[in-house]
Amino acid sequence: MSTHFSFRSARWTALLVVVLALVLALASLLPQGSALSVSPFVVTLCGKYLSYALLALAVDLVWGFAGILTLGHAAFFALGAYGMGMYLTRAIGARGVYGNADLPDFMVFLSWHRLPWYWWGSDHFLVGVVLMLGVPAVLAGLFGWLAFRSRVSGVYLSIITQALTYALMLAFFQNGLGFGGNNGLTGFKDVLGFDLTAPSTRAVLLALTGVILGAVLMGARALMGGRYGRVLVAVRDTESRTRFLGYRPEQVKLVVWIVSALIAALGGALYVLQIGIVNPGEFAPANSIEAVIWVAVGGRGTLTGAVIGAVLVNFGKTLFTAILPEFWLYGLGALFLATTLFLPNGVMGLLRHVPRKRDEEVTPEITNPEGSNA
Repeated sequence: MSTHFSFRSARWTALLVVVLALVLALASLLPQGSALSVSPFVVTLCGKYLSYALLALAVDLVWGFAGILTLGHAAFFALGAYGMGMYLTRAIGARGVYGNADLPDFMVFLSWHRLPWYWWGSDHFLVGVVLMLGVPAVLAGLFGWLAFRSRVSGVYLSIITQALTYALMLAFFQNGLGFGGNNGLTGFKDVLGFDLTAPSTRAVLLALTGVILGAVLMGARALMGGRYGRVLVAVRDTESRTRFLGYRPEQVKLVVWIVSALIAALGGALYVLQIGIVNPGEFAPANSIEAVIWVAVGGRGTLTGAVIGAVLVNFGKTLFTAILPEFWLYGLGALFLATTLFLPNGVMGLLRHVPRKRDEEVTPEITNPEGSNA
């Protein structure tokens, strides 16, 4: 598939996402019963799909362009959700069950007498944004620096990323950590003073999610289409040769790793705004594996494929679980096997026969399908 087509499709996909999100948001504000109206359930569902698309895009950056098969990106998604959830929880104030303006309900229930230091300032939106993006970025930077500096790669790196998210899941299940234990954070009422249950707020959140996804998609297109993207692909395919040319592969990979963590965290924050709950289950390794499947189905290394895969698979999940919920995991496994065997380049690979305009616009083939950097 040509770079020209892949990046041109990313531009049109970004535009399409923004337009559809705006149209659905406006349609949701029409009177119920109107032929063009959209129910609040559909608005929330579409917002969830677009949030998942941000996670898929983050995975595509590190797997499709850097060759790093991550099985732990749900950790950054969940941390972003918890960061936003902390602000939303503090915004409840004295309107909680126990009427305590200083402590969340779950802390009052557990007989806590003071707010933990890491909750300080979380009642301010800007502090919530710092928690939402800063914590995942710092964690990603520390983890990536240690892993890439030690030249851990391939299946070993994949296992370590999975261990990271599993360890965080176990930690957040503990009541003593101060994040609501297995119940997580919920019962949110408003954001910046706007009622989260109001149709107008839900419409704005859907439109905002679509605009942010479109902007991130265009940003990723610019990053991967430039000099840095070409160096990253070179590191993916021939790391030792790139090192001999004077580049520092560990630094190149660290940049995309942190950027992808930020994108995943942003998706998590938008997710919790629309779903209204976040719990330790978001850290589950299965969620990270599902994100990998989304990218595989759409086509990795294409950007657009990540968005398509996330929306298609989750739409299928919505339909499948409504009919045969107990068989969904079997269906997901069958989908992954079918994609691997019959559609190795995903949905976007169906367009691989599109004529190329110039030879230099050909995307280098992915030579390490297992995610190794050898």
